Amino acid sequence: MLRWVALVLLMILIGLQLKLWSNHGGMSEVEALRTTIKKQGDENDKLTLRNQALAADVNDLKHGEQAVEARARAELGLIKPGETFYQVVPKSGSNATDPAASGISGH
Repeated sequence: MLRWVALVLLMILIGLQLKLWSNHGGMSEVEALRTTIKKQGDENDKLTLRNQALAADVNDLKHGEQAVEARARAELGLIKPGETFYQVVPKSGSNATDPAASGISGH
């Protein structure tokens, strides 16, 4: 009788080991899921940082006149009354564009 119980327990142990190491629901699947979770966590961290930066930009645009003015100057060419706009045109042989080639003076 004890021999049969030991044999049944051994068969159950072998069955559990096969389940543990097989592809479906086994250790390899657990490791694959852990890798996927790690990648998704990294992606979530990147997106969280991006969202925080965007929220800071929105807050600046809502509450800060300097941010709105800087955007208007850069994107729309804002010139305030009393300012003089200067634009420097490079020589025709020059292929490098200088980002400081145009500017606004408060004179």
